[in-house]
Amino acid sequence: MHGRDRGAWRTTPQRTAVLDALRARDVFVSAQSLHATLVAGGTAVGLSTVYRTLRLLEAAGNVDVVRDGDGERLYRPRADDGHRHYLVCRECGLSLAVDSEDVEEWVARIARDIGFHAVDHTVELTGVCDDCRPGPTEHRTGV
Repeated sequence: MHGRDRGAWRTTPQRTAVLDALRARDVFVSAQSLHATLVAGGTAVGLSTVYRTLRLLEAAGNVDVVRDGDGERLYRPRADDGHRHYLVCRECGLSLAVDSEDVEEWVARIARDIGFHAVDHTVELTGVCDDCRPGPTEHRTGV
């Protein structure tokens, strides 16, 4: 584990299993889905351990977090080059990293202008990907 908060991480077999399972996924995943994957694979781990581990990873800056349409937090390992923003399909969950230089510059400027330091931010971009986009007949009223 890398990140800002190394002292809070105590390696246990369960935490290692959670981290490995998270790294094996290439999409954002909920704690409950990750827990179900672990249990189905024969790993004895409690749901509360999965939640605690994900919160530790988030606090340490090791995961990116978005919320789904119901407000549930979804997690994905953070790339070694740091914080990213994603555009997430509301239908299928496809997530693509987006160039966020303008957002990062805007946050830095606002923080500087107001006189804040160590500012964190969350930007959530959602939409419908091309594969999930309704076809022309689905746009008509009454069809």
